[in-house]
Amino acid sequence: MRIGLLTEGGYPYATGESRLWCDRLVRGLAQHEFDIYALSRSAGQEAQGWLQLPPQVQRVRTAPLWATEDCFGRGCPKGIAGRAMVGDGWAYGRRERRRFAGHFRELADAVCAPDEAGAGEHFAAGLYGLAELARERGGLHAALRSEVAVRALESACRAPGANRIVHAATVPDYLEFVDLLERALRPLSLDWYGQDGIGAVDLCHAASGGSAALPGLLGKRFFGVPLLVTEYGVQLRAHYLAVGETPRSAPVRAMLAAFHGKLTAEVYAQAALITPGNTHARRWQERCGADRAKLRTVYPGMEADRFAAVGEPVGAAGNGGGDPRTVVWVGRIEPAKDLVSLLHAFAEVRKEEPGARLRIVHSRHGQGAEAAAYLAHCRALAAQLFPDEAADAHAVGDNPVSFEEIGGPEVPELADAYAAGAVVVLSSVVEGFPISLVEAMFCGRATVSTDVGAVVEVIGGTGLVVPPRNPRALADACLSLLRDPQRRERLGAAARARALELFTVEQNLAAFRGIYLELISRCPVRREALDEAGDPLLFAHPAEAHVPGRWAGGGNSWSGLGGGSGGGSGPPSWAAAAAGVQPVGAGSVSGAGSGSGSRSGERDA
Repeated sequence: MRIGLLTEGGYPYATGESRLWCDRLVRGLAQHEFDIYALSRSAGQEAQGWLQLPPQVQRVRTAPLWATEDCFGRGCPKGIAGRAMVGDGWAYGRRERRRFAGHFRELADAVCAPDEAGAGEHFAAGLYGLAELARERGGLHAALRSEVAVRALESACRAPGANRIVHAATVPDYLEFVDLLERALRPLSLDWYGQDGIGAVDLCHAASGGSAALPGLLGKRFFGVPLLVTEYGVQLRAHYLAVGETPRSAPVRAMLAAFHGKLTAEVYAQAALITPGNTHARRWQERCGADRAKLRTVYPGMEADRFAAVGEPVGAAGNGGGDPRTVVWVGRIEPAKDLVSLLHAFAEVRKEEPGARLRIVHSRHGQGAEAAAYLAHCRALAAQLFPDEAADAHAVGDNPVSFEEIGGPEVPELADAYAAGAVVVLSSVVEGFPISLVEAMFCGRATVSTDVGAVVEVIGGTGLVVPPRNPRALADACLSLLRDPQRRERLGAAARARALELFTVEQNLAAFRGIYLELISRCPVRREALDEAGDPLLFAHPAEAHVPGRWAGGGNSWSGLGGGSGGGSGPPSWAAAAAGVQPVGAGSVSGAGSGSGSRSGERDA
């Protein structure tokens, strides 16, 4: 099977949100071929390079979403200009201008109008109309910033049924929004949509919603390729949070939020299956229009082996031998983690347990100015809350509160951070999937967490949960575990068993292995096989590919393939034929290719 993996700001780059789970997915499903279609978010991300790719990655195509100016104008970084867009510099004729104006106006009307019946259909019609124009004529990136687009947007904002907020938009607002819209719609202008690109894959797997899924929408539109969308953090939620933090005007924020909301709804509507990473994300997707029948939770896969030595119980004290008086916090330093409440809570703990210690362990990489300022604020607060201890401390070990970096002398490895204490605490006010909490569970640690995001779902009764922004409740929960070693041992053992059952790489790979086979059997791509002369190739599709009905008794279709339950596994050639998959060399387009001269940053792996 040939998979088109669609990413934004992640894999195969060495930095980004999705790089780790995508890399584990590609390496773990070595029986499939992968084509990577990656959108980068910054020049710094591209400068960091790629992860080392396994041999099953046949092709990588990249394109930037981050350029501050038009990618074909002045100011483009060396090597970027002209590589990612099609039709640069083309001027539309009268017919193309009318066609563009009609499609853009339809999209703009849907963005500016309040949510009403038919708005989603108008948005989709405008979106696909622009995509077809870009595929046929190119030049969409320039048209989206043209005066025609600005006037169409102004007309949509001033229409009688427009949202009253966007009705107050001014010319600077129009210019800013069309600039943001051009960046968001850049995937429409890429040269990825051909029989040697997305048209050659059997399944598109988007690693997030939003712009990353746009190539998947066009793959389904142009070639009938099924789309699978995985969201471990809901992209629309991230956009809503980002919009609120920017100094943009109210009309621009309203139009941007409406655009991303309708794009997300269209992605969910066209996806054959959506796999949220937890129930918290699933609820967001349902609220944003996802069909409940398409949703299937697949927890992120995490490497448990690196924590095995810490997680194995030792001695009668249990809990892996950590210091019974030490509370550990592990994560990124940022205001959403609410270390201020944690420090105030620990001040209450010290009043009742003078021997208690708090170790705050964070990563030394990826800290921006905001994180550095917040860390300095927390250090100052710790010195204020514990003045006598800080004044008397002669070493890190003597201070009741320590700030340490992973990779430093005190914490050489991540597992060492969890090994340092008996209780692990999470104090966040905003959280998606709590990775540090799962790591603590792998280590067999009892945990105290705030009730945010997917925390309750992850813990499942194996730890203590308190309300966020409540230092007194956080302190009481920590004290109850510090004073009860038997309870810590029971909770830690139960947490480790739960994590090994639900959150390992193996369970994640098994889930996607089955999903791939299910989708390709349920939604096979029917391609016309041609010979070297371009004539139809007779008998290219085996008769088995068209036999209706299920191929395995009980359970889901094809449950017997790939080692699943409900029947023996057939040979790979039989499975591919029955699913309508063309083997390389039998009329299908292979993943091999030179990549030289490609305008989309293509590079054969």
